[in-house]
Amino acid sequence: MALVAIVGRPNVGKSTLFNRLVGMRQAIVDETAGVTRDRHYGKCEWNGIEFSVVDTGGYTANSDDIFEKAIRRQVEIAVEEADVVLFMVEAAAGITDYDSEIADLLRRSGKPVVMAVNKVDKGAAMYDSYQFYSLGLGELWCISAANGGGTGDLLDEIVRVLPKEKAVDAERRDLPRITIVGRPNVGKSSLTNALLGEERNIVTPVAGTTRDSIASYYNKFGHEFMLVDTAGMRRKSRVQEDLEFYSVMRAIRSVEYSDVCILMIDAVLGMEAQDMNIFNLILRNRKGCVIVVNKWDLFEKGSNTMKEYTAALKARIAPFNDVPIIFTSVINKKRILDVLDAAARVSDNMKRRIPTSVLNDVMLPEIENYPPPAWKGKYVKIKYAVQLPVRTPSFAFFCNLPKWVKEPYKRFLENKLREHFDFEGCPLQIFMREK
Repeated sequence: MALVAIVGRPNVGKSTLFNRLVGMRQAIVDETAGVTRDRHYGKCEWNGIEFSVVDTGGYTANSDDIFEKAIRRQVEIAVEEADVVLFMVEAAAGITDYDSEIADLLRRSGKPVVMAVNKVDKGAAMYDSYQFYSLGLGELWCISAANGGGTGDLLDEIVRVLPKEKAVDAERRDLPRITIVGRPNVGKSSLTNALLGEERNIVTPVAGTTRDSIASYYNKFGHEFMLVDTAGMRRKSRVQEDLEFYSVMRAIRSVEYSDVCILMIDAVLGMEAQDMNIFNLILRNRKGCVIVVNKWDLFEKGSNTMKEYTAALKARIAPFNDVPIIFTSVINKKRILDVLDAAARVSDNMKRRIPTSVLNDVMLPEIENYPPPAWKGKYVKIKYAVQLPVRTPSFAFFCNLPKWVKEPYKRFLENKLREHFDFEGCPLQIFMREK
């Protein structure tokens, strides 16, 4: 699928236009310059033609700021991989040094460039746009990303210059979505970059570097899925800025849309209260889970350290402790492929379907050996069970008195299901129904 990269200096409205093109508020928009940091992908469809759009951070030059250097590299990568570059400038501000430098970069790239002059909300502002012809990038298009003015003509031009044939669709909706979540600075972006083998997301020692939830297409070592990096989630009381609030909301939404979540924790700090909050968020949304203990190289180890750490971790997350736990050092690239294998295994387990005959052959003898407790002299008789046709593994047990079957016995049924069938990493739902 063809890729269009939106580039420009900070605060010209790139994310606003990106959200309009993809038809949803996918990228965070704020008046503060430098909100967008990583490349952010979405899909746009115009006149029956579909293409991918990538939003980038604002391009700056000659800056010592750690983020601005990294953003500049991300913009250069986006230009390299794009088929068409959408260069945005601002009418009222005129041509700045950054605009000239970006125009020079685009001329050298040899890529087709469509220039959009943004914030042309009034007719008078159109006269300010003609100066941009001096950048030597050809025809320009006056738009207002905020209210949509001129975007139709702009899209007509983009579609006209797009390559006619592009084989790869990097945003296929039928692929499993694996989302990496955790507190700030536990190594989520580093893990994404290590798995992808490229500088996909910006990594710095500063907590809160990632702001948007960044989806990437992964197709290596026999695995194919969408890998989503998210912003670190702190406690509500610690969130001071609006931007961080939006980032956390994006991360929560990514969990809701995911199939499997990789929960990363810091080996030195252990499973803290906020890690448990994120784990419970995954559980409430009925998503598959893999726990990755990162920075294992910094942890002081003895002869049985990993075994003891695993036991303590499972006790902390009980009763749902049938979860793969992988110990890694992302910076040293130790056991990162084990994370992928575990996530793929959990994704397969989430789709597992047990035939009704097999389910009853296994579960009815277990129920007969350990029947539900009697309630007020009444005996509960479970007749048969079926797996429900829903995304999360769910089972309905039909009996004469469903309301008298309490949680402890449902937990027994869940444990027996896990004992006989492989549902590692999957939350199970047990429903009692009247026959």
